[in-house]
Amino acid sequence: MFELHPRLQADTQPLGDLPLCRVLLARDSQYPWLILVPRIAQLREIHHLAPEQQQQLMQESCAVAALMEQALNPDKINVAALGNMVPQLHLHHVARFSSDPAWPGPIWGAHPAVAYEAQDLRIAADNWRARLATLSGFTPLQ
Repeated sequence: MFELHPRLQADTQPLGDLPLCRVLLARDSQYPWLILVPRIAQLREIHHLAPEQQQQLMQESCAVAALMEQALNPDKINVAALGNMVPQLHLHHVARFSSDPAWPGPIWGAHPAVAYEAQDLRIAADNWRARLATLSGFTPLQ
């Protein structure tokens, strides 16, 4: 049975599900930052997915990256599956701007996270849910 890693639970706001992945909003307000987590138990690596699941993951990742690009017009979209702190497979999608606090370096470890205010988190989550609703197969979560 699929369970979200405790660190991901603590650091994100669930937005909804695509056919393969749960979509999460990172709680760091400094960056537009979505995370895809395949809803498969004990999954650690992309190559552990069946070939059709690998293709689905790539389709969902590209759809989310394109959505972020269209909505935000960033200088760059960073997509990464690191997993050093959280072994559960998850793909970060971060819209980067030359004006962001870590530019041009990586966001990890650059600056402490800046949490959203409660109302701002609700607004950001609702905005992302509305955008994600345009993707085929998206089911929102509250």
